[in-house]
Amino acid sequence: MKRLRNRIAVVLLMVATLPGLSVAADEIATPQGSVLLRMSGDIAKTNVGNEAHFDREMLAALPEMSITTTTIWTEDEQVFTGVALSDLLMAVGAGEGVLTATALNDYAIEIPYEDAAEGYALLAFERNGKPMSVREKGPLWIVYPYDSDAKFQSEVYYSRSIWQLDRLAVAR
Repeated sequence: MKRLRNRIAVVLLMVATLPGLSVAADEIATPQGSVLLRMSGDIAKTNVGNEAHFDREMLAALPEMSITTTTIWTEDEQVFTGVALSDLLMAVGAGEGVLTATALNDYAIEIPYEDAAEGYALLAFERNGKPMSVREKGPLWIVYPYDSDAKFQSEVYYSRSIWQLDRLAVAR
């Protein structure tokens, strides 16, 4: 019995130290690679000052999701893979409110919390199985399942589909 408890303790310790997973109730692992996303505002879990920074490996360690859809910016059907915005917000202990998404060129758009809570928005880090370069609207792009419902084929959702995303701020 003691041996089994020791093995379980070792496994739990190994899981707790995986990249991207919480190391304490209010902390997130520190990025080892290039930071792709900085999150700030009403978040409970941080790893750099009062922000949460994520590299690609940390984002990939969160539950993965894919959307297959067409877009007005690409040709043919595309497969976007990443993390549901709701899972990302949960990972940082975000409060409900408005998300301000900002791109590398400082373009910013507000995204209502409901887009994440209802599971619509995807923070994509791959398109068609490959990481997206800045030239290809990456490295991060918020996409919606445009083909699944006519409501997503509107200027409202197209404007929220920010690419070259590098910052998210949560405000009440």
